[in-house]
Amino acid sequence: MNARNLTLATLAFGLTFWAWNLIGPLSSSYTDDLGLSPGQTSMLVATPVLVGSLGRIPAGVLADKFGGRLMFAVICFISIIPTLFVGWSNSYGALIFWGFFLGIAGTSFAVGVPFVNAWFEPARRGFATGVFGAGMGGTALSALLTPRLVDHLGRATTHVIMAVALAIMGVIMLMFSRNSPNWSPATEPALPRIREALKLKATWQGSLLYAVAFGGFVAFSTYLPTVLRNVYEFAQSDAGLRTAGFSIAGVLARPLGGTLSDKLGPVKVLAISFAGTAIMAVVLSFEPPQEFPAGTSLVLMAFFLGLGTGGVFALIAKLVDPARVGTVTGVVGAAGGLGGYFPPLVMGLVYSSRHDYTLGYLLLALTAAAAFAYTLKVGREI
Repeated sequence: MNARNLTLATLAFGLTFWAWNLIGPLSSSYTDDLGLSPGQTSMLVATPVLVGSLGRIPAGVLADKFGGRLMFAVICFISIIPTLFVGWSNSYGALIFWGFFLGIAGTSFAVGVPFVNAWFEPARRGFATGVFGAGMGGTALSALLTPRLVDHLGRATTHVIMAVALAIMGVIMLMFSRNSPNWSPATEPALPRIREALKLKATWQGSLLYAVAFGGFVAFSTYLPTVLRNVYEFAQSDAGLRTAGFSIAGVLARPLGGTLSDKLGPVKVLAISFAGTAIMAVVLSFEPPQEFPAGTSLVLMAFFLGLGTGGVFALIAKLVDPARVGTVTGVVGAAGGLGGYFPPLVMGLVYSSRHDYTLGYLLLALTAAAAFAYTLKVGREI
Protein backbone atom coordinates (compact mmCIF):
# COMPACT_ATOMS: atom_id res chain seq x y z
CA MET A 1 0.00 0.00 0.00
CA ASN A 2 2.79 2.43 0.87
CA ALA A 3 4.58 1.64 -2.42
CA ARG A 4 1.40 2.30 -4.43
CA ASN A 5 0.75 5.64 -2.77
CA LEU A 6 4.39 6.66 -3.11
CA THR A 7 4.26 5.84 -6.82
CA LEU A 8 1.00 7.73 -7.40
CA ALA A 9 2.23 10.76 -5.46
CA THR A 10 5.47 10.80 -7.46
CA LEU A 11 3.59 10.59 -10.77
CA ALA A 12 1.21 13.39 -9.76
CA PHE A 13 4.12 15.51 -8.60
CA GLY A 14 5.96 14.92 -11.88
CA LEU A 15 2.97 15.84 -14.02
CA THR A 16 2.15 19.02 -12.10
CA PHE A 17 5.82 20.03 -12.26
CA TRP A 18 5.74 19.54 -16.02
CA ALA A 19 2.74 21.88 -16.16
CA TRP A 20 4.52 24.34 -13.85
CA ASN A 21 7.47 24.49 -16.26
CA LEU A 22 5.57 24.84 -19.52
CA ILE A 23 6.79 28.39 -20.17
CA GLY A 24 10.55 28.03 -19.57
CA PRO A 25 11.37 25.60 -22.42
CA LEU A 26 9.56 27.88 -24.90
CA SER A 27 11.20 31.09 -23.69
CA SER A 28 13.23 31.62 -26.84
CA SER A 29 10.16 31.38 -29.10
CA TYR A 30 8.26 33.82 -26.87
CA THR A 31 11.26 36.16 -27.02
CA ASP A 32 11.34 36.03 -30.82
CA ASP A 33 7.58 36.18 -31.42
CA LEU A 34 6.89 39.01 -28.96
CA GLY A 35 10.21 40.87 -29.23
CA LEU A 36 10.98 40.55 -25.52
CA SER A 37 14.00 42.02 -23.77
CA PRO A 38 16.19 39.76 -21.56
CA GLY A 39 14.49 41.27 -18.51
CA GLN A 40 10.99 40.58 -19.85
CA THR A 41 11.94 37.00 -20.71
CA SER A 42 13.32 36.49 -17.20
CA MET A 43 10.12 37.86 -15.65
CA LEU A 44 7.97 35.61 -17.85
CA VAL A 45 9.96 32.52 -16.86
CA ALA A 46 10.09 33.46 -13.16
CA THR A 47 6.41 34.37 -12.59
CA PRO A 48 5.06 30.79 -12.24
CA VAL A 49 8.00 30.03 -9.95
CA LEU A 50 7.01 32.84 -7.57
CA VAL A 51 3.40 31.70 -7.23
CA GLY A 52 4.34 28.05 -7.00
CA SER A 53 6.68 29.02 -4.16
CA LEU A 54 4.46 31.20 -2.01
CA GLY A 55 1.47 28.96 -2.69
CA ARG A 56 3.20 26.07 -0.95
CA ILE A 57 2.50 27.60 2.44
CA PRO A 58 -1.31 27.41 2.18
CA ALA A 59 -1.02 24.13 0.23
CA GLY A 60 0.98 22.58 3.08
CA VAL A 61 -1.52 23.83 5.66
CA LEU A 62 -4.45 22.46 3.63
CA ALA A 63 -2.65 19.13 3.22
CA ASP A 64 -2.42 18.83 6.99
CA LYS A 65 -6.16 19.52 7.23
CA PHE A 66 -7.64 17.67 4.23
CA GLY A 67 -4.96 15.11 3.35
CA GLY A 68 -2.75 14.62 0.32
CA ARG A 69 -5.24 12.50 -1.64
CA LEU A 70 -7.78 15.30 -1.99
CA MET A 71 -5.23 18.10 -2.32
CA PHE A 72 -3.34 16.40 -5.17
CA ALA A 73 -6.62 16.06 -7.08
CA VAL A 74 -7.61 19.67 -6.41
CA ILE A 75 -4.26 21.01 -7.63
CA CYS A 76 -4.49 18.91 -10.80
CA PHE A 77 -8.02 20.15 -11.54
CA ILE A 78 -7.31 23.83 -10.81
CA SER A 79 -4.12 23.78 -12.91
CA ILE A 80 -6.13 22.81 -16.00
CA ILE A 81 -7.44 26.38 -16.46
CA PRO A 82 -4.12 28.29 -16.59
CA THR A 83 -2.54 25.46 -18.60
CA LEU A 84 -5.13 25.99 -21.33
CA PHE A 85 -5.00 29.78 -21.30
CA VAL A 86 -1.20 29.94 -21.39
CA GLY A 87 -1.41 27.84 -24.55
CA TRP A 88 -3.97 30.17 -26.06
CA SER A 89 -2.28 33.46 -25.07
CA ASN A 90 -0.54 35.56 -27.72
CA SER A 91 0.48 38.67 -25.79
CA TYR A 92 3.05 39.29 -23.08
CA GLY A 93 0.43 40.58 -20.64
CA ALA A 94 -1.79 37.52 -21.07
CA LEU A 95 1.18 35.18 -20.63
CA ILE A 96 2.20 36.92 -17.42
CA PHE A 97 -1.37 36.83 -16.11
CA TRP A 98 -2.02 33.15 -16.81
CA GLY A 99 1.56 32.23 -15.99
CA PHE A 100 0.86 33.63 -12.52
CA PHE A 101 -1.96 31.11 -12.03
CA LEU A 102 0.07 28.35 -13.66
CA GLY A 103 2.22 28.60 -10.54
CA ILE A 104 -0.53 26.73 -8.66
CA ALA A 105 0.76 23.52 -10.23
CA GLY A 106 4.07 24.05 -8.45
CA THR A 107 2.45 23.90 -5.00
CA SER A 108 2.01 20.12 -5.21
CA PHE A 109 5.36 19.53 -3.55
CA ALA A 110 4.08 20.77 -0.19
CA VAL A 111 1.19 18.30 -0.45
CA GLY A 112 3.29 15.29 -1.35
CA VAL A 113 5.93 15.35 1.39
CA PRO A 114 3.52 14.96 4.36
CA PHE A 115 1.40 12.53 2.33
CA VAL A 116 4.42 10.29 1.69
CA ASN A 117 5.98 10.75 5.14
CA ALA A 118 2.88 9.41 6.84
CA TRP A 119 3.20 6.09 4.97
CA PHE A 120 6.77 5.35 6.15
CA GLU A 121 8.51 4.85 9.46
CA PRO A 122 11.07 7.54 10.44
CA ALA A 123 14.10 5.46 9.41
CA ARG A 124 12.76 5.23 5.83
CA ARG A 125 11.49 8.75 5.35
CA GLY A 126 14.71 10.01 3.76
CA PHE A 127 14.33 7.29 1.12
CA ALA A 128 10.61 7.96 0.68
CA THR A 129 10.87 11.72 0.28
CA GLY A 130 13.85 11.20 -2.00
CA VAL A 131 11.86 8.91 -4.29
CA PHE A 132 8.91 11.28 -4.22
CA GLY A 133 11.24 14.18 -4.99
CA ALA A 134 12.22 12.42 -8.21
CA GLY A 135 8.90 13.75 -9.46
CA MET A 136 10.70 17.02 -10.05
CA GLY A 137 11.75 15.16 -13.19
CA GLY A 138 8.62 16.73 -14.62
CA THR A 139 10.85 19.70 -15.38
CA ALA A 140 13.11 17.38 -17.42
CA LEU A 141 10.13 16.01 -19.33
CA SER A 142 8.95 19.53 -20.02
CA ALA A 143 12.38 20.66 -21.24
CA LEU A 144 12.72 17.58 -23.46
CA LEU A 145 9.21 17.12 -24.81
CA THR A 146 7.38 20.46 -24.70
CA PRO A 147 9.41 22.12 -27.51
CA ARG A 148 9.11 18.99 -29.67
CA LEU A 149 5.37 18.67 -29.09
CA VAL A 150 4.93 22.33 -29.95
CA ASP A 151 6.98 21.91 -33.14
CA HIS A 152 4.80 18.99 -34.28
CA LEU A 153 1.37 19.83 -32.86
CA GLY A 154 1.39 23.54 -32.12
CA ARG A 155 1.37 25.30 -28.77
CA ALA A 156 -2.41 25.30 -28.24
CA THR A 157 -2.78 21.55 -28.91
CA THR A 158 0.20 20.74 -26.68
CA HIS A 159 -1.41 22.61 -23.79
CA VAL A 160 -4.75 20.87 -24.38
CA ILE A 161 -2.98 17.50 -24.11
CA MET A 162 -1.38 18.61 -20.84
CA ALA A 163 -4.78 19.76 -19.51
CA VAL A 164 -6.30 16.36 -20.33
CA ALA A 165 -3.39 14.61 -18.58
CA LEU A 166 -3.95 16.75 -15.48
CA ALA A 167 -7.66 15.85 -15.46
CA ILE A 168 -6.87 12.14 -15.73
CA MET A 169 -4.25 12.38 -12.96
CA GLY A 170 -6.70 14.13 -10.66
CA VAL A 171 -9.26 11.37 -11.16
CA ILE A 172 -6.62 8.68 -10.58
CA MET A 173 -5.58 10.26 -7.28
CA LEU A 174 -9.19 10.36 -6.09
CA MET A 175 -9.89 6.78 -7.13
CA PHE A 176 -6.71 4.92 -6.26
CA SER A 177 -4.65 6.84 -3.68
CA ARG A 178 -5.32 6.75 0.04
CA ASN A 179 -4.18 8.76 3.02
CA SER A 180 -2.10 6.77 5.49
CA PRO A 181 -3.98 5.25 8.45
CA ASN A 182 -1.30 6.95 10.56
CA TRP A 183 -2.41 10.36 9.28
CA SER A 184 -5.05 12.37 11.11
CA PRO A 185 -6.35 15.77 10.01
CA ALA A 186 -5.09 18.83 11.84
CA THR A 187 -7.81 20.47 13.86
CA GLU A 188 -6.20 23.73 14.97
CA PRO A 189 -6.64 26.84 12.78
CA ALA A 190 -4.16 27.49 9.98
CA LEU A 191 -2.56 30.72 11.19
CA PRO A 192 -1.55 29.36 14.62
CA ARG A 193 -0.02 26.33 12.89
CA ILE A 194 1.99 28.56 10.58
CA ARG A 195 3.12 30.66 13.54
CA GLU A 196 4.15 27.51 15.41
CA ALA A 197 6.05 26.27 12.37
CA LEU A 198 7.88 29.58 12.10
CA LYS A 199 8.95 29.28 15.75
CA LEU A 200 10.81 26.04 15.00
CA LYS A 201 14.51 26.42 14.36
CA ALA A 202 14.31 23.47 11.96
CA THR A 203 11.92 25.45 9.75
CA TRP A 204 14.40 28.29 9.28
CA GLN A 205 17.35 25.95 8.89
CA GLY A 206 15.54 23.93 6.25
CA SER A 207 14.30 27.07 4.49
CA LEU A 208 17.76 28.57 4.09
CA LEU A 209 19.31 25.35 2.85
CA TYR A 210 16.43 24.47 0.53
CA ALA A 211 16.42 27.96 -0.97
CA VAL A 212 19.91 27.25 -2.28
CA ALA A 213 19.55 23.56 -3.22
CA PHE A 214 16.08 23.44 -4.73
CA GLY A 215 16.13 27.09 -5.75
CA GLY A 216 19.28 26.49 -7.77
CA PHE A 217 17.75 23.45 -9.45
CA VAL A 218 14.51 25.25 -10.35
CA ALA A 219 16.32 28.35 -11.57
CA PHE A 220 18.49 26.37 -13.96
CA SER A 221 15.65 24.09 -15.06
CA THR A 222 13.57 27.10 -16.11
CA TYR A 223 16.23 29.55 -17.30
CA LEU A 224 18.89 27.25 -18.76
CA PRO A 225 17.29 27.17 -22.24
CA THR A 226 17.74 30.96 -22.38
CA VAL A 227 21.36 30.74 -21.17
CA LEU A 228 22.23 28.05 -23.72
CA ARG A 229 20.74 30.07 -26.52
CA ASN A 230 22.49 33.30 -25.53
CA VAL A 231 25.91 31.76 -24.84
CA TYR A 232 26.09 28.83 -27.25
CA GLU A 233 23.39 29.76 -29.81
CA PHE A 234 21.50 26.48 -29.52
CA ALA A 235 18.15 26.09 -31.23
CA GLN A 236 15.14 25.86 -28.88
CA SER A 237 14.81 22.06 -29.20
CA ASP A 238 18.55 21.49 -28.75
CA ALA A 239 18.60 23.73 -25.67
CA GLY A 240 15.61 21.79 -24.35
CA LEU A 241 17.44 18.49 -24.82
CA ARG A 242 20.42 19.71 -22.83
CA THR A 243 18.21 21.22 -20.14
CA ALA A 244 16.48 17.85 -19.85
CA GLY A 245 19.87 16.25 -19.24
CA PHE A 246 20.50 18.75 -16.46
CA SER A 247 17.12 18.06 -14.88
CA ILE A 248 17.48 14.28 -15.11
CA ALA A 249 20.81 14.42 -13.27
CA GLY A 250 19.19 16.38 -10.44
CA VAL A 251 16.18 14.09 -10.36
CA LEU A 252 18.30 10.93 -10.10
CA ALA A 253 20.43 12.50 -7.39
CA ARG A 254 17.49 13.43 -5.17
CA PRO A 255 16.52 9.91 -3.99
CA LEU A 256 20.21 9.15 -3.66
CA GLY A 257 20.52 12.21 -1.40
CA GLY A 258 17.64 10.96 0.74
CA THR A 259 19.03 7.42 0.97
CA LEU A 260 22.55 8.60 1.79
CA SER A 261 21.06 10.90 4.44
CA ASP A 262 19.48 7.88 6.13
CA LYS A 263 22.91 6.22 6.25
CA LEU A 264 25.45 9.04 6.58
CA GLY A 265 23.29 11.78 8.04
CA PRO A 266 21.78 14.73 6.14
CA VAL A 267 24.46 17.21 7.25
CA LYS A 268 27.25 15.33 5.46
CA VAL A 269 25.14 15.01 2.32
CA LEU A 270 24.30 18.72 2.33
CA ALA A 271 27.94 19.69 2.85
CA ILE A 272 28.96 17.63 -0.20
CA SER A 273 26.10 19.16 -2.19
CA PHE A 274 26.98 22.79 -1.57
CA ALA A 275 30.73 22.34 -1.92
CA GLY A 276 30.26 20.64 -5.29
CA THR A 277 27.80 23.30 -6.47
CA ALA A 278 30.23 26.11 -5.61
CA ILE A 279 33.05 24.47 -7.54
CA MET A 280 30.92 23.86 -10.64
CA ALA A 281 29.63 27.45 -10.59
CA VAL A 282 33.20 28.76 -10.63
CA VAL A 283 34.01 26.54 -13.63
CA LEU A 284 30.94 27.77 -15.51
CA SER A 285 31.76 31.42 -14.76
CA PHE A 286 34.53 31.17 -17.38
CA GLU A 287 31.90 30.24 -20.03
CA PRO A 288 33.90 27.18 -21.16
CA PRO A 289 33.30 25.43 -24.48
CA GLN A 290 29.98 23.60 -24.90
CA GLU A 291 29.57 19.91 -24.08
CA PHE A 292 32.93 19.63 -22.32
CA PRO A 293 33.59 21.09 -19.87
CA ALA A 294 30.42 23.22 -19.87
CA GLY A 295 27.95 20.37 -20.36
CA THR A 296 29.76 18.13 -17.89
CA SER A 297 29.89 20.92 -15.31
CA LEU A 298 26.16 21.60 -15.66
CA VAL A 299 25.31 17.92 -15.20
CA LEU A 300 27.56 17.71 -12.14
CA MET A 301 26.00 20.87 -10.71
CA ALA A 302 22.54 19.35 -11.16
CA PHE A 303 23.74 16.19 -9.43
CA PHE A 304 25.06 18.12 -6.43
CA LEU A 305 21.91 20.26 -6.19
CA GLY A 306 19.79 17.09 -6.38
CA LEU A 307 21.72 15.56 -3.50
CA GLY A 308 20.99 18.68 -1.48
CA THR A 309 17.26 18.63 -2.17
CA GLY A 310 17.10 15.06 -0.89
CA GLY A 311 19.21 15.93 2.14
CA VAL A 312 17.11 18.89 3.28
CA PHE A 313 13.90 16.91 3.72
CA ALA A 314 15.72 14.05 5.36
CA LEU A 315 16.84 16.70 7.85
CA ILE A 316 13.25 17.97 8.23
CA ALA A 317 11.94 14.43 8.78
CA LYS A 318 14.57 13.96 11.47
CA LEU A 319 13.89 17.19 13.34
CA VAL A 320 10.14 17.87 12.95
CA ASP A 321 7.16 16.08 14.51
CA PRO A 322 5.12 14.26 11.80
CA ALA A 323 1.97 16.20 12.70
CA ARG A 324 3.73 19.44 11.69
CA VAL A 325 5.52 18.16 8.59
CA GLY A 326 2.90 19.49 6.16
CA THR A 327 3.00 23.04 7.47
CA VAL A 328 6.79 23.05 7.83
CA THR A 329 7.13 21.57 4.33
CA GLY A 330 4.95 24.36 2.98
CA VAL A 331 7.19 27.02 4.49
CA VAL A 332 10.43 25.28 3.48
CA GLY A 333 9.06 24.54 0.02
CA ALA A 334 8.11 28.20 -0.39
CA ALA A 335 11.65 29.21 0.51
CA GLY A 336 13.02 26.73 -2.03
CA GLY A 337 10.76 28.05 -4.74
CA LEU A 338 11.67 31.65 -3.92
CA GLY A 339 15.28 30.59 -4.23
CA GLY A 340 14.42 29.67 -7.80
CA TYR A 341 12.55 32.90 -8.48
CA PHE A 342 15.34 35.42 -8.12
CA PRO A 343 18.28 33.84 -10.05
CA PRO A 344 16.60 34.11 -13.48
CA LEU A 345 15.88 37.78 -12.79
CA VAL A 346 19.48 38.35 -11.69
CA MET A 347 20.86 36.45 -14.68
CA GLY A 348 18.64 38.47 -17.03
CA LEU A 349 19.86 41.76 -15.54
CA VAL A 350 23.49 40.60 -15.64
CA TYR A 351 23.20 39.60 -19.28
CA SER A 352 21.46 42.86 -20.20
CA SER A 353 24.30 44.92 -18.74
CA ARG A 354 27.35 42.75 -19.50
CA HIS A 355 26.27 40.32 -22.26
CA ASP A 356 27.70 37.41 -20.32
CA TYR A 357 26.76 35.41 -17.21
CA THR A 358 30.10 35.45 -15.37
CA LEU A 359 28.91 37.60 -12.48
CA GLY A 360 25.76 35.50 -12.09
CA TYR A 361 27.75 32.29 -11.77
CA LEU A 362 30.14 33.86 -9.27
CA LEU A 363 27.19 35.00 -7.14
CA LEU A 364 25.91 31.42 -7.20
CA ALA A 365 29.33 30.14 -6.13
CA LEU A 366 29.39 32.56 -3.18
CA THR A 367 25.85 31.59 -2.18
CA ALA A 368 26.67 27.87 -2.28
CA ALA A 369 29.84 28.47 -0.25
CA ALA A 370 27.80 30.33 2.36
CA ALA A 371 25.30 27.45 2.46
CA PHE A 372 28.19 25.04 2.97
CA ALA A 373 29.41 27.02 5.96
CA TYR A 374 25.88 27.24 7.38
CA THR A 375 25.41 23.48 6.97
CA LEU A 376 28.47 22.85 9.11
CA LYS A 377 27.03 25.21 11.72
CA VAL A 378 23.71 23.34 11.72
CA GLY A 379 25.57 20.07 12.11
CA ARG A 380 27.24 21.31 15.28
CA GLU A 381 23.87 22.36 16.75
CA ILE A 382 21.88 19.13 16.27
